[in-house]
Amino acid sequence: MSVIRLPAIWMRGGTSKGLFFDPADLPADPKQRDALLLRVLGSPDRYGTQMDGLGGATSSTSKVALVARSTRPGFDLDYQFGAVAVGEPMIDWSGNCGNLSAAVGVFALARGLIEPPPDGIAAIRIWQANIAKTIVAHVPVRAGQAVEEGGFDLAGVAFPGAEIVLDFLDPGGGATPLLPTGHAVDRLTTPDLGSVEASLLDVGNPTILVRAADLGLTGRESRAEFNGDAGLLARCEALRAVGAVAMGLAASPAEATRHRPHTPKLAFIAPAQDYRASDGNLIAAAAVDLTARILSMGALHHAFTATGAVALAVAAMLPGTLAYQLLGGRLASGAEVRIGHAAGVMAVGATVAQQDGRWRVEKVSMRRSARRLMEGWVLAPDQP
Repeated sequence: MSVIRLPAIWMRGGTSKGLFFDPADLPADPKQRDALLLRVLGSPDRYGTQMDGLGGATSSTSKVALVARSTRPGFDLDYQFGAVAVGEPMIDWSGNCGNLSAAVGVFALARGLIEPPPDGIAAIRIWQANIAKTIVAHVPVRAGQAVEEGGFDLAGVAFPGAEIVLDFLDPGGGATPLLPTGHAVDRLTTPDLGSVEASLLDVGNPTILVRAADLGLTGRESRAEFNGDAGLLARCEALRAVGAVAMGLAASPAEATRHRPHTPKLAFIAPAQDYRASDGNLIAAAAVDLTARILSMGALHHAFTATGAVALAVAAMLPGTLAYQLLGGRLASGAEVRIGHAAGVMAVGATVAQQDGRWRVEKVSMRRSARRLMEGWVLAPDQP
């Protein structure tokens, strides 16, 4: 049996892990490329383990990123993200991974895709190809390489690292307008849940926000208990799929479930409250502005997706949305929203302004960390 050898770097970015490639090392044909990437990650796997590949069998660890030197004026890098399904032969390229965005600059410096910047903080301009948006990663640099060790603690990651600040510039409106339906609140209807109020936003990634209470939840749920409830997961997916149709992202709920598992995301929010994070630490209500959980690829995320946090922070600034209602409109544009999630707390700042009677998102910022976990060659059987 012949073997394909591909240069790659296995990386952690934020609270995600993924396999990073230069697309020049992959087949140019998208179907051939995807087939090869699926085999490398170990999908589809009917056992749900990705045992014969590098994937970690969760939405946070079954990911690929393609990073190239940009030919676009004003940009350093082009970045495309793929969410690799575990049990199906499918890669969803419909949205971004905000967490892996933190690793893009680190990868590029390691692979020599950009000129080594001087020591200090390098502002690396990234074109996010999935959603046609700009990200600026502020990466600490020493001797031409990214600094990966540091004292920044990130909830959901056991070890500290070097802080990387991500600025998502003008992130509102990608596949659809910022408010796809033109409303701050809509109603979504499913057979099991009935009519549920929801805020539908396209910022960071298309995202659906609902109240935890409307799903019979508290906002304190742990990943283990949530993902162990097959009926609850099915009800959430039905709601997400209906929301995808309402946002104009799919023609039918069935199409959304089959072909767009990555986006839109579904998040549920609740008032600030005391709870235990997944590491056992007590999170006090005073330490957060609200509590929230988010689903990713059909399961509850172990922390909170970075793009979901972008959407939630923006929603907190937009009058009328469920997040704005929950916070009583007390956060001014530019303020940080402290989100209490399953693994701890993350703070996200959003700046919004009205322009010609419409809301525009100028910038959303957050702090992440990233590092290389493995450099070398990934091996895959040659496809017949």
